[in-house]
Amino acid sequence: MQKLWLSAALCLLASGCGANNSPAQVSTPGAPTSAKLQMLDAGASVMQSRPPIEAISAYLDGFHFYNGDQNGQMEAHHYVTVLNDDVMQAVIYDGNTRDARLMGVEYIISERLYKTLPPEEKKLWHSHQYEVKSGSLIAPGLPQVADKALMSKIVNTYGKTWHTWHTDRDKTLPLGIPALMMGFTADGQLDNRLLEDRDKRFDVDSKAIRQERADIIAHPVAKGANAWQQGEVIQLQRVKGGGEHAHGETHFAPAEQLGGAAP
Repeated sequence: MQKLWLSAALCLLASGCGANNSPAQVSTPGAPTSAKLQMLDAGASVMQSRPPIEAISAYLDGFHFYNGDQNGQMEAHHYVTVLNDDVMQAVIYDGNTRDARLMGVEYIISERLYKTLPPEEKKLWHSHQYEVKSGSLIAPGLPQVADKALMSKIVNTYGKTWHTWHTDRDKTLPLGIPALMMGFTADGQLDNRLLEDRDKRFDVDSKAIRQERADIIAHPVAKGANAWQQGEVIQLQRVKGGGEHAHGETHFAPAEQLGGAAP
């Protein structure tokens, strides 16, 4: 596993390795960066260390949709840090260029840890079996051997994803409140136009990748995951006071009570 992530890290450091082919999807308002700020930025990049950023060791590209609104789909560029053998974390952007917009975060845990979660918590997580086996989740730039080893690790994990910038509709600034996102679980759910556009930019063939991963062993989805398939649609609701942590209360609400899945 250590050698695998070292390979991924080296790939990220290599120029042109799965990068700079997916520009940001939004354009933020604001004055051009001043010479003073440019100088401060350049100086900080040389003088300051960034351990959490430097710990990022893999790049994954896949797709999400709003919990409760399968028509709200978008590509998500994940930059992943391995915390231990059971837990990973990812920062998610709307592109893979220097000016990509930070879109959200995803926490990824093993099947073993997922099964220890309480029932209500499990509803917030989605499976990765289909994403891996279908070829819709890719690790741009990795050689096939490393890709297969990485995907064999990810296939039976579970993710909890929150998007803070809804770049499919908010084209200037991050508006509203965070949205819980889900992953696709079957053929016919993902807009094929999104997949074809992604494959073209990265010069990959999702159908060929699916065949290459046919022998990756995927366990049955653990009970409680992908709760949206059973009608359990959860999104955040604006509340007064201390939010879900006030007096131990939770303030999640079904999307149908909020007028839609996306905030």
